[in-house]
Amino acid sequence: MLGSIGGARWLRATLGVVLAGCCAVAVAGSARQPDNPDVVAVRLGGDGLSTRIVIDLRKAARGSVDDAAATPTRIALILKGASAPTAMRGVGRGIVRDWSIVDAPGGMRLTLDLAGRADIARRFLLPPADGVPSYRYVVDVVAPAGAHYTATAQPLSARLSPALYSPAPQRPGHARRIVVIDPGHGGKDSGALGQDTYEKTVTLATALVLKARLEKTGRYQVVMTRVTDTYVSLEDRVQIARRAGADLFLSLHADSASNASVHGATVYTLSDRGSQRVGSVLGAHEWFLQQARQTDDAAVGRILLDLSQRSTRNQSAGFAQMLIERVGDRAPLVDRSQRDANYFVLLAPDVPAALLEMGFMTNASDEARLEDPAQRTALAEKIAQAIDAYFAPRGADLRIAQR
Repeated sequence: MLGSIGGARWLRATLGVVLAGCCAVAVAGSARQPDNPDVVAVRLGGDGLSTRIVIDLRKAARGSVDDAAATPTRIALILKGASAPTAMRGVGRGIVRDWSIVDAPGGMRLTLDLAGRADIARRFLLPPADGVPSYRYVVDVVAPAGAHYTATAQPLSARLSPALYSPAPQRPGHARRIVVIDPGHGGKDSGALGQDTYEKTVTLATALVLKARLEKTGRYQVVMTRVTDTYVSLEDRVQIARRAGADLFLSLHADSASNASVHGATVYTLSDRGSQRVGSVLGAHEWFLQQARQTDDAAVGRILLDLSQRSTRNQSAGFAQMLIERVGDRAPLVDRSQRDANYFVLLAPDVPAALLEMGFMTNASDEARLEDPAQRTALAEKIAQAIDAYFAPRGADLRIAQR
């Protein structure tokens, strides 16, 4: 049975409208005008606690906050590299009362008039992927603690759009984010062998330092899949995260190669092939299956699971990019350092997850770095900074490059 009170709760609230035969995706017809070549569509979803606006674009754009045009109840962003020859506007949804897009110096300005005070939880650019041909600039807006706004909503689209992804769940009553740290291998499973030590040893040592760093802030509840040299099965590692209602799962590893000169760190998120194996970690009482049974429509369960997986994979990719950017300050990176793979520990459909290969045990330089307590501490600090950035109320732009 799914124990998550975070991701599942948010997805029920956001995606449950499927049961009424529609989806919380508002398509702005005015944004499909031929004289606005850079803007393909504008869509909104969510509610009075958390609202998402998605700008579909024909090319990449870099966003920045336009403080000069902002007020306590208005958010303004400049999307550099995109243009809006004709002004556009539309009715909002949830926290957003209405929106507008106009040309501005250096790009185009997106203005969100709000139902009350609210913050940007996250904003980022998604490249074309998963059959979606456009770039998507995404802005997640959240109400402050204790507030819940009701704004006029656009008519709901009758179709489901795979481009609407839920943001990291907001947990009413839970001030601390739940982060699961998974030190790879353990016990009878030693992992990769270096000249002087085992992979299982350096992963646990790094994980314990990272745990202490995160807990020191008071912002996180850290759950470990192991804290000693014990064996934990791959399935148990996934279920630990799901039962904890994790907001983020990070698995730490150290790689091996037949060529001793190969070195550097790599971050993995779940591949398309891995998504197809989700049944390996699902039970008979998942929330989306219960929703399907209530409507006597098996398709509802499949749709909700698909949206949940897509949401989770994009959140995972966002965290992976932040991790690469910061870990690269303390460790060399392999070529194409952000990759996807079919790893079992990444299978949970409702927990954003990444696997960090911190280096190669078969490379003398990497092994020495991972054995050095000072360098492990410095690496753990960079990992913690990536986690801080992922959960920051006002994160920097996230530009996910196609690799």
